[in-house]
Amino acid sequence: MLGAVAGDVIGSVWEIEGWKSPYFEPLIGPECRFTDDTVLTCAVAEALLTDGDYARHIRTFARRYPHAGYGGNFQRWFRSDRPGPYNSWGNGSAMRVSPVGWTFQTADETLAEAERSAAVTHNHPRGVAGAQATALAVFMARTGAAKEAIKAEIAGRFDYDLNRTLAEIRPRYCFDVSCDGSVPEALIAFLESTDYESAVRNAVSLGGDADTQAAIAGAVAEAFYQRTTGVGVPAAIAAEVRKRLPDDLTDVLDRFTANRA
Repeated sequence: MLGAVAGDVIGSVWEIEGWKSPYFEPLIGPECRFTDDTVLTCAVAEALLTDGDYARHIRTFARRYPHAGYGGNFQRWFRSDRPGPYNSWGNGSAMRVSPVGWTFQTADETLAEAERSAAVTHNHPRGVAGAQATALAVFMARTGAAKEAIKAEIAGRFDYDLNRTLAEIRPRYCFDVSCDGSVPEALIAFLESTDYESAVRNAVSLGGDADTQAAIAGAVAEAFYQRTTGVGVPAAIAAEVRKRLPDDLTDVLDRFTANRA
């Protein structure tokens, strides 16, 4: 979960810049901040820690932070007293789902819960698929799968083209908030990485929806590198990110991390 939050914070200043290189400094500058990706990831985690009511917790957290950068349809949804799903295929379902990938013990459970977390807003089949692909990648990364196995499973199950390289994607890629147009690219950013930081830098370098793609790539990278190297999100990055979070979001992060341990 911290991997998604840190990716969001790092990518926050690059969302509209169209940056096309993994080389940028500082990694976390003074203007970096948390956005809707972090708020809604914490909402999903809170639902998992408590009563499982995704709609209620997502709406509560969004109302607490109403200016975090939400899309128009989602804003209307969380401000409504009688919200229903609005058939979205956007990447909001994928950006918030990483806690699901840390919680369950089987792939089938993970897929089912990812669908449930998405469907309160993103009930379009491709919106559900984006959430499931991200959660399953996190699950596989933390439970022993190699990168090639993750790549093969996600590509085959969700019809994502993961055989492209960042060098091939980057020149023509632009801002895309659809699941189909951003989740595969974020996963490729992870697949080409060598550690957590390089995964997030790769995601930013696409020049697209930088905070969301860095959140998705960062979520999978945290799980994979925590297992394979013992270092998920490096301590220095974690410390800088935590400085930028309000106490209630830090509390959710801490409780979720303690619970999964």
